[in-house]
Amino acid sequence: MGILDSLENNPALRSALGQLGAAVLPDVLSEVLGSNNQGGLGAIVAKLQQAGFGDQVKSWLGKGQNLPISADQLRGVLGSDIVRQLAARYNIPVDQLGQILAQELPKAMDHASPDGRLPHTA
Repeated sequence: MGILDSLENNPALRSALGQLGAAVLPDVLSEVLGSNNQGGLGAIVAKLQQAGFGDQVKSWLGKGQNLPISADQLRGVLGSDIVRQLAARYNIPVDQLGQILAQELPKAMDHASPDGRLPHTA
């Protein structure tokens, strides 16, 4: 185990990184969900469905528990370049940003679709 591995497992460092992620989360989600590069929420939903994550999307839009998606799966759908660019822009480690997005994107989609459907502007 290297020095970076021990730092990554340090609870204080993980907490600080978590706070950093929480501070920029609204901006990052806004960029991902409303980005012209991604095509907005509707386009992201379409990409997720085309990539085989239709069940997850249905759970996020519908009522009930949201099915999970991994950071790697989401990075594959959004594109590694987009995730790297966002991480660099907000000065967040790429792996942490992927985890944050995997945790928060389902919640954001859930909140954007209170009646189980995307708004027409998405």
